[in-house]
Amino acid sequence: MGVISNIMREREILIKIINNLNKVIIGKEKEIFNILKGILSNGHILIEDIPGVGKTTMVKALAKTIDLSYSRIQFTPDLLPSDITGVSIYNQKSMEFEFKKGPIFSNIVLADEINRTSPKTQSALLEVMEENQISEGGRTYKLAFPFMVFATKNPIDYEGTYSLPEAQLDRFLIRIELGYPSEEDEVKILEIYNKENPLHNLESVVTREDIIYIQNEVRKVKVLSKINEYIVKIAAKTRNNKYVTLGVSTRAILALQRVAQASALIEGRKYVTPEDIKENASLVLSHRILLSPLGKAEGYRGSELIEEILKTVDVPKVDLND
Repeated sequence: MGVISNIMREREILIKIINNLNKVIIGKEKEIFNILKGILSNGHILIEDIPGVGKTTMVKALAKTIDLSYSRIQFTPDLLPSDITGVSIYNQKSMEFEFKKGPIFSNIVLADEINRTSPKTQSALLEVMEENQISEGGRTYKLAFPFMVFATKNPIDYEGTYSLPEAQLDRFLIRIELGYPSEEDEVKILEIYNKENPLHNLESVVTREDIIYIQNEVRKVKVLSKINEYIVKIAAKTRNNKYVTLGVSTRAILALQRVAQASALIEGRKYVTPEDIKENASLVLSHRILLSPLGKAEGYRGSELIEEILKTVDVPKVDLND
């Protein structure tokens, strides 16, 4: 009964989130499920696409859906690292420096158009995204749990954008693209948003405790040794590939394992299958590989190359009784 009741509670939380987001985000069910995987894995999410397709709206809707603290940082060319993390200011009364926390001190942080600021400012996120802490003036400041950065990114060939360093890309658990909605969905968007912006009336439907609970349950999803071996073989193929200059890191395979666990839980299972790995490999790995000149010349995209690699790795047969 305990396992059944847990699954029912998890399902109830997920349905609440999905139904709430569907009030604002039209025709993007797959993308919503992918973002859910990132949330359940307590990871950072990169949303990359052209302007105007709903990247910022997606994150705002999510922040309203979950009862967590939220802040938005609009990344601009003149943004400084201290504008993100905070700054120490001298207090003449106490004759000491006091640290004034920046907007990064929230559960959910929207880093809007992250690649419109300089690499120096982008790098201010490296420690906080990996360690959930800020080091300043010889002191370390811990962030509240859970902590997730949702970054929106315009394609790098747009004017006034910078590419993200590989080390920073590696800290994003998953990368998603929204793309244009279908014509049918765009008609629905026009009809819904013509009356009022549904985002304004959106309310929280799940609590911080709900999210922490379900994140803990994700870690309990069973992963067999054969599944782990399958993940490692996929990673090895990215490191020994003529189309790739830089293969995926160990951090990447840990991310793929966790996202596969989240994917299984969303499906109502307490175990990971090879299909969970195949389904999420591109989502987790495509932004972490650096294409070689040959790969670029052949016209590959990261996601396409990961899909090609999957075809070359034998899918294991697993016995759930192992």
